Amino acid sequence: MSKTTVGLFGLTGCAGDQLVILNCEDQLLDLVNAIDIRDFLMASSANDENCELDVALVEGAVLSKRDEEKLKQIRARSKALMAVGTCAVWGGVAALNPEADRAKLLEEIYGNQGAQYDSLPPRSLREVVKVDLNLTGCPIEKGQFLSAVSSLLNGDPPIFPEYPVCTECRMLENNCLLIEKSKVCCGPLTVAGCDARCPELGIPCVGCRGPVDEANFSSALAMFGEKGIPRERIAAKLRTFAPISGDHS
Repeated sequence: MSKTTVGLFGLTGCAGDQLVILNCEDQLLDLVNAIDIRDFLMASSANDENCELDVALVEGAVLSKRDEEKLKQIRARSKALMAVGTCAVWGGVAALNPEADRAKLLEEIYGNQGAQYDSLPPRSLREVVKVDLNLTGCPIEKGQFLSAVSSLLNGDPPIFPEYPVCTECRMLENNCLLIEKSKVCCGPLTVAGCDARCPELGIPCVGCRGPVDEANFSSALAMFGEKGIPRERIAAKLRTFAPISGDHS
């Protein structure tokens, strides 16, 4: 039985999600034995750039014509495409202010040379091509990545948390930074999957994993209001990582 063919790609971003995959130290040999990695530039210089792929994993946002063309080529050669990381799923920090005048920004930073740069308004992958699966995180969680690969190999769609970071805090019996210390914590509105790593260390959640569909927004906003935290302040924090509008699928 032939192995599932996989390609891992990076667009504009920090490459942190690819590093997480390479840092699956104990599982890396099992991983490469289970799947046929055909195209992964960060890990190998010997890649098949034209073969068909069963699954393509793509990190980074689309910020240039080069990114857009590359993504469309990846989509064309792949049966399924997974957006990997917050930038790929939501646009990330690069899309913090998508309404900004791109030409003006380039001129302010690069002067007269700015017009020569290949630069487009930042977009998430799903704004350019069809995306079949989303694995969010800044960066992604190693455990979730391995679980997703295992599910796909078994022919099942990966199952990711559909509850907020607050639920993980409760399970860990953390003291609530919002209720007890009036800190601006985005845990009630952010999708779980990180084991509440920041709140566990006493650091308020900044929403880096993107919004959660199952959040009780009215209750959360009421709670923020009781603590004197305006809605605009919360929105600004969440917009840092997930600025695009529309559904959260």
